[in-house]
Amino acid sequence: MSEIAVSSPPIGVQPAATSASSLDAIPPRRLIAFLAMCFGMFMAFLDIQIVSSSLNEIQAGISASADEIPWVQTAYLIAEVIAIPLSGFLSRALGTRILFSISAAGFTVASVLCGTSSSINEMIVWRALQGFIGGGMVPTVFASAYFIFQGPRQKFIAPVVGLIATLAPTIGPTVGGYLTDAYSWHWLFFINVVPGIIVAVMTFLLVDFISRICRFFGISTGVG
Repeated sequence: MSEIAVSSPPIGVQPAATSASSLDAIPPRRLIAFLAMCFGMFMAFLDIQIVSSSLNEIQAGISASADEIPWVQTAYLIAEVIAIPLSGFLSRALGTRILFSISAAGFTVASVLCGTSSSINEMIVWRALQGFIGGGMVPTVFASAYFIFQGPRQKFIAPVVGLIATLAPTIGPTVGGYLTDAYSWHWLFFINVVPGIIVAVMTFLLVDFISRICRFFGISTGVG
């Protein structure tokens, strides 16, 4: 009788089915951390346009001229655009967890300072600081999305993250107008305090894919 040889996979090589199942399994901790990061990015984009419908009230509150008040919105946007390209270097230097936690916490502090501003100069400085710090949250969310949702899921998560980035500045004027009418213009900024604290704490405690993102994109770093 002829014997049939049954070959087994080499040691250390997992079957394809096992690899696929492990690829689809996303740890709940990692998913919750990603949702917290998405909400932080949502706040950063929301504040681009949240003041647009309440500039008259802010102008009266801080005694600004008609030529000065547009800088409340412009300073934030310019600072955020400058910060976004720098986030790649900062992420390699500090790590994803530290960078996003500092960005969320700094964004929250800057929001409080904006809400307590008493002059146009203070408002412009704090708005620029708010936009610069908040800009660090945007690219890290996209990088984390491509690491967490690998394989076929990447083509679905990219439009979802893009929708969040598009929706936030779209509803900003509506949210800002409601807060100003119901409370005061100060709450355009104070509304970020509680969510900002939650996002900063959750990101610091739950993000566990710091160095893995760097290895996934072929970036060498000593921060783990």
